[in-house]
Amino acid sequence: MSVTTETRALRTQEAAKRPARDGGIRESAISRTIAMAVMIVATLYFLTPLWWLVVASSKTREDFTTTNPLWFADFALFDNIAALVQYRDGVFLQWLANSALYAGVGAALATLIAAMAGYAIAKYAFRGRETLFNIILGGVLVPATALALPLFLLFSQAGATNTIWAVLLPSLVSPFGVYLSRIYAAASVPDEIIEAARIDGAGEVRTFFTVATRLMAPALVTIFLFQFVAIWNNFFLPLIMLRDEGLFPVTLGLYVWNTQVSQIPDIRALVVIGSLLSIIPLIVTFLALQRFWQSGLANGGLK
Repeated sequence: MSVTTETRALRTQEAAKRPARDGGIRESAISRTIAMAVMIVATLYFLTPLWWLVVASSKTREDFTTTNPLWFADFALFDNIAALVQYRDGVFLQWLANSALYAGVGAALATLIAAMAGYAIAKYAFRGRETLFNIILGGVLVPATALALPLFLLFSQAGATNTIWAVLLPSLVSPFGVYLSRIYAAASVPDEIIEAARIDGAGEVRTFFTVATRLMAPALVTIFLFQFVAIWNNFFLPLIMLRDEGLFPVTLGLYVWNTQVSQIPDIRALVVIGSLLSIIPLIVTFLALQRFWQSGLANGGLK
């Protein structure tokens, strides 16, 4: 009799819980539907300008203003690319090379400097460590445009304006990179591994480059990509620093062309196709480095 009573009580409890479970399932389905709808809208919002850029780059000058802006007409993409490359002895290719130099070298050195600084702050105890980190963290809050004029005055006094150093040297500083490196080094580089490397006779520099950098790889890739994109898209600093067209990055060069569209209407097609080609290096860089993120997440899951 006691067993029967307990069984009935359990069935009653399960019956009471079942509607709540069903309601939870319905609520979860609604939440997933809303989240999916938001993601679809956000995807369309971000991809529509890119789609327009691809479509517009494939049109002739006559079709650019007379056809549907979001659909193809006469396919002239390769002709437009050829015209862009040949225009003014291939100055666009020079701009692409300049951007690759500024962004590639600047991002690599900025990542190295940020990694070393973040690792040192995370793993070495010294007086004023937290104060120094807070000052660096405050640099994240300062917009780059606010520093452009002081940098211009400094480089003017040094006679370094209108040189590659005027764009490259300011790109080597990444307060966000130092912050991310410090957080990631503290979490992913155990003190035991560092002590083991020291016992084996490795110096501090060797320990950093052979042990710490491998464990910090996902963070370093993140810093590199953030800095690469920031330098590649940098516009205001080159605008005030550079006067020689041969030193322009692609962003500044396309801007100069765009200001001449009213005088030279044929440049409009070159600006559009140039804008499309200028984002390809960013996409390629991201796709080439995303495997480091995946491997980092997998290693974190195994740990």
